[in-house]
Amino acid sequence: MYSEPKKRISRKALNVWRISGVIKSVIGWSITALAIFLLHIFDGPFWISIILIALGVIFPCLHIFVFPVLKWRRWRYDVREEELELQEGIFIVSRTLVPMVRVQHVDTVQGPILRKYNLASVVVHTAATAHEIPALKETEAEELRFYISKLARVAEEDV
Repeated sequence: MYSEPKKRISRKALNVWRISGVIKSVIGWSITALAIFLLHIFDGPFWISIILIALGVIFPCLHIFVFPVLKWRRWRYDVREEELELQEGIFIVSRTLVPMVRVQHVDTVQGPILRKYNLASVVVHTAATAHEIPALKETEAEELRFYISKLARVAEEDV
């Protein structure tokens, strides 16, 4: 039995996930403000507004300060000759093994927030789904993409 994967994603992922949490919070606050406005116009119960305001404070704190740290601590991966192992999750830990013979292609993905921090994600595609290793340094992501594609080709030749 294998031990827990050893490799970690970049610590800069914390900043990326926090910015993402801020964006989600702004959207959530906008929807909350609209809901409170509509409750006020249509004489809705006051207690619903209080609950919405409380949730509008609690959820952003969790998504900006707590969840990114927990997510970063848990996220690990390992690339072996015959498989890719991923571990992720905050409350429920998921460990996934992707056999190299199942890998169809590998991509690197970089959105504007990742680009700002010189990070990229590696996406490994199989016939059934895609598996992502988020927030790696750009050079590390490119090297990993080539390495996984090389291993997948070798594994395919063995079949």
